[in-house]
Amino acid sequence: MNILHLKYAAEVERTHSITGAAANLFMSQPNLSRAIKELEESLGFAVFKRTSKGIVTTTQGEEFLIRAKNILRQIDEMEELYQKAKAEHQIFNISTPRACYITRAFTSLVNSLDTKLEMDLNYKETNALRAITNILQNNYNLGIIRYQTVFESYFLKMMEEKDLKHEDIWEFEYVALMDRSHPLASKKSLSREDFKNCIEIVHGDPYVPSLQIAYVRKAEFSELTDKRVYIYERGTQYDLLNDVPMTFMWVSPLPQEVLDRHNVVQKKVEGLSHKYKDVLIYRNGYHLTPIDLHFIEELEKAKNEAEASVLS
Repeated sequence: MNILHLKYAAEVERTHSITGAAANLFMSQPNLSRAIKELEESLGFAVFKRTSKGIVTTTQGEEFLIRAKNILRQIDEMEELYQKAKAEHQIFNISTPRACYITRAFTSLVNSLDTKLEMDLNYKETNALRAITNILQNNYNLGIIRYQTVFESYFLKMMEEKDLKHEDIWEFEYVALMDRSHPLASKKSLSREDFKNCIEIVHGDPYVPSLQIAYVRKAEFSELTDKRVYIYERGTQYDLLNDVPMTFMWVSPLPQEVLDRHNVVQKKVEGLSHKYKDVLIYRNGYHLTPIDLHFIEELEKAKNEAEASVLS
């Protein structure tokens, strides 16, 4: 016997019908009948009997249902109290690629929260595999994954297998990020060949499901340079860009405010063949909270700022 059995029995008593109760419970009649039978077997007596007036409770069943409905009422009261407490406890968990426009959206979200209430926020920058794992195993509610559009079928298959919902956020081409003093920063137009003597900064943990890491790295990293610095968190990239001559990165477009703050520029480059996509993911059946929805609104604003800064 479990809580669902109690809910099923209470609904059957209310409707005096297995068919009507099954419809209200959004389940099939055979499954409901089977559940009631399991309940009665666990109790050792019949809760219901069939009459010309429909399904009615037995004497023992009536006594049982009085207690069952009291339990259900207490559960409802407890859930109501929990939901009230939950509304006063600001919770947000997300795993994302290392992208400044996403960080800007998160910062705006944090600034908008009520500092008088409890706050429990987790923001994890990582690759697509870890973002998916965090949702499936580590109690994260949201994730954003990034992939080349050429690999989209691999990711769509994986999300289907893991029962994850997904919503497109942005499809874009990378821009080259560099310090304002970089020799290429003042050039009006750039091609990939301009970077052959530069040092590429890359995040060293790309991931594509079902593909070997060597193939993924070959597809992700520029073939025009053999000078790379691998990093695994975003803060280091600005120290390298600002202090090490000839360094650059391929990144998603940044909002202008972020460029100004870090004394860097982003340059569109002719001849890029790869397009990328950022995709929001969460468990199938998960309902986005007001805080989640607010973050998505801020994400759209930050994306628009980043797009405008590339066009200006």
